Amino acid sequence: MAQYDLTWDLESIFKGGSTSQELKTYIAKFEANLNELTELVDRLAPLDSPEKVQELSLALELLDSTTKQLREIGAFASCLTAQDITDHEAKILSGKRSELGAAFASVMAKLDEKFLQVDDAVWKGMLEQPSLEPVAFVLNEKRTQAKEKLPIEQEILINDLSVNGYAAWNQMYASLVGKMSIEHTEDGQVKKLSMGQAANRLSTPDRAARKEVSGKISAAWQEDADLFAETLNNLAGFRLQTYKHRGWGNVLKEPLELNRMSEKTLDTMWGAISDQKAPFVKYLKRKAELLGLEKLEWHDLNAPLTKSTQKVSYDDAAAFVLEQFGKFSPQMAEFSRKAFEKRWIEAEDRAGKRPGGFCTSFPDSEQTRIFMTFSGSATNISTLAHELGHAYHQHIMNDTEALNQRYAMNVAETASTFAEMVVSDAAVKNASSDEEKIALLEDKIKRSIAFFMNIHSRFLFEKRFYEERKNGAVSAERLNELAVEAQKEAYCEELASYSPTFWASTLHFHITGVPFYNFPYTFGYLFSQGIYAKALETEGGFEESYNALLRDTGRMTVEGLAQKHLGVDLEEAAFWEDAIAVCVKDVEEFLELTEVAVK
Repeated sequence: MAQYDLTWDLESIFKGGSTSQELKTYIAKFEANLNELTELVDRLAPLDSPEKVQELSLALELLDSTTKQLREIGAFASCLTAQDITDHEAKILSGKRSELGAAFASVMAKLDEKFLQVDDAVWKGMLEQPSLEPVAFVLNEKRTQAKEKLPIEQEILINDLSVNGYAAWNQMYASLVGKMSIEHTEDGQVKKLSMGQAANRLSTPDRAARKEVSGKISAAWQEDADLFAETLNNLAGFRLQTYKHRGWGNVLKEPLELNRMSEKTLDTMWGAISDQKAPFVKYLKRKAELLGLEKLEWHDLNAPLTKSTQKVSYDDAAAFVLEQFGKFSPQMAEFSRKAFEKRWIEAEDRAGKRPGGFCTSFPDSEQTRIFMTFSGSATNISTLAHELGHAYHQHIMNDTEALNQRYAMNVAETASTFAEMVVSDAAVKNASSDEEKIALLEDKIKRSIAFFMNIHSRFLFEKRFYEERKNGAVSAERLNELAVEAQKEAYCEELASYSPTFWASTLHFHITGVPFYNFPYTFGYLFSQGIYAKALETEGGFEESYNALLRDTGRMTVEGLAQKHLGVDLEEAAFWEDAIAVCVKDVEEFLELTEVAVK
């Protein structure tokens, strides 16, 4: 009998799913609190001395609770739409969440305006008051960013229009994808696969099946390419018009600010990666040789090197993850055990689910939910560890102020990637044969390829697309060209074929909440390498220092975080080169172990 259930429990949060009466009551409570917060902000007297912080403190207390409530509603809506892409009520709820978010953003804009009216010297004194000092970094950040935005009335108008404009294009994309499917024959039966299920078939050892599925996937995306081009162009157009009116010429300004990092850090990271791609190109060449190919095609990137792929049960995967977590952090292991036991994880392999995986937090109830599709592969185990890392990060943040819980996406990938590395390294060390070790090493290297090449191609594509979009809508044909150009550059032209419709099939390009939803993954991957190296060197006390780093992720720049906790300068290439070198060791071991096979 299975120990852990593969389906999650949402009833313990709000009973009744997408038609939950409990949820409706909760939303009404949020709206009442938001109205009260609006009144408090409107009544705020001119903050002309450090002593006048009591009213502001009251507003921030209410802001804390409403922030958590809004995230609770959004997390529930995300879970509902992910578990069943045909749930019409859940889609309506997602629209309601956008409306609530716009109203909340308008109140925040009003609060920002109040901050702008404060004299600089008075502001400095206010942040030194005991009630504000814990959130001083975030408040100062908000005030600085508010100086670079439009007058309050215009910012509120943008927020209101975004509900049926900006955010709506993301929802339209999700609706279009939800209706897509392909037919594929397995075991003599014709099956209708969602796009997520179809993508999972690209890791089958049967190359003919991979090629067939890949062709059908590409054809499906191409069939509706004009529609996806419309969603992407309109989404980007809304964003660019907003930037234009604010006077922002650099499309990276917002994503860099959201990730609390400098452009120099970003350029240094990509520069170090570009300079050290040679070993990873060797891996691509070796994999092609092992598969009997002159060059890998796009659908070969995730192909297994052995036809006998070992499947692991969900319970065994859970046991292995918990065991490895316990060696580095007993607290993380205990938290993860709770996640399994309380059914915080949706892992069932079934039709009707959205593709991909995610972790979402319910900060008001202090719970987390993880979404993925588990089919027993080594990659699935890594994904499970990855998402549990995300969940543990939020768990550590639960005792901090809501304003300090909003850590940037790049550091959000820190705990997840660290957790993934702990499990992946252990799997390689525990391998019972060279064949198994090669397969596990390759699984690790494929993640390096994803972060150094796949994500790089996304970054290159998106940056170039936005520059062209400034001059008008970009056709589906041109988007195909931009995608292939970016992939060729990122993969050093080492593949025999590429994915022209990559821009349509990649959800991240169509997300409105976070622009440039790509480079933070690579940052988090390499940043975690540095933390993992420190963990291996530390004898005792790592757990405490690790938790301290996680708590600081919501109240520091990434450069400050790295300097304080790792003693490194992220604007210098040395840190990135050292982190990449750790990944290169996996490639070197892989090449050594496979040398005999190609001779």
